[in-house]
Amino acid sequence: MIIQTINLTKRYGKLVALNNLHLNIEEGECFGYIGPNGAGKTTTIRILATLLQPTWGEARVCNHVVGYESRKIRPLIGYVPDFFGAYEDMVVQEYLEFFAAAYNITGKKRDRIVGDVLELTDLVHKKEDLVDGLSRGMKQRLSIARVLLHDPKVLMLDEPASGLDPRARIEIRELLKELHRMGKTILISSHILPELADLCTSIGIIEQGELIFQGSVRDALRRAQLGTVVHVVTPDDQEKAQQLLSSLKHVENVQIRDGAIVLALDSTTTDFSFIAHAMLANKLRIHEIKQEEVNLETAFMRLTKGIVQ
Repeated sequence: MIIQTINLTKRYGKLVALNNLHLNIEEGECFGYIGPNGAGKTTTIRILATLLQPTWGEARVCNHVVGYESRKIRPLIGYVPDFFGAYEDMVVQEYLEFFAAAYNITGKKRDRIVGDVLELTDLVHKKEDLVDGLSRGMKQRLSIARVLLHDPKVLMLDEPASGLDPRARIEIRELLKELHRMGKTILISSHILPELADLCTSIGIIEQGELIFQGSVRDALRRAQLGTVVHVVTPDDQEKAQQLLSSLKHVENVQIRDGAIVLALDSTTTDFSFIAHAMLANKLRIHEIKQEEVNLETAFMRLTKGIVQ
């Protein structure tokens, strides 16, 4: 287990930011950490990054205990916060050389590594630009380039796509996919749920400081699936079709929504071919019949209660 927390708890006075958190992330995973604002995502990541001490409980990174062995953890991780500090007088290449020197990377090795991360993050054409003049998307890429200088095993990113335009989000997502293919273990918190579904191998959902789900995206969707919902589009009389479908066995509810007849089936029914048979038998044509898909966003809404601190 490359990241593990046991009864991890963080209190700020009477406020409980984390409540007995048990989190397990395997090496090589891309783990999506999901929760509403104030749920405890940033607190968790800052503890794992050795920037905060827990009130009690234990956090381990690469089998080293946060607090007792923080000096051993820091060379193994790369932490990208949700904000970027201003470096008004530095250009991109100087910025990376400065942080490389902080990791005791010097001489030709530093030149090679800085060049490599500039190329990996597609910042070569920006290397002479002032850091403070970069767009938010470019600053996020530069933040990732900075934490790659010492080749960490684990990357921790707190809302890396927040505030980015759609193109910049896609570029950051593709960069993270490439880093995952390179064998990095990635912990990423985000509220842009469709992108996490495409990127992550597993997810954790946290609410009010407590982990309410951990597993694969597929498991989350399965848990959120509350029976089968089927959409039927017919060019014929919708009210007649609605009346017919309402009378069928296994159909619990029928509504007309956005030009389609929406049927909610009971929880035991997954085969909905009987709907087509009934309509054809009653000479009602079908333009489209499909099952409603539960995506990560709807799963999140169904698994959480919307509680914030």
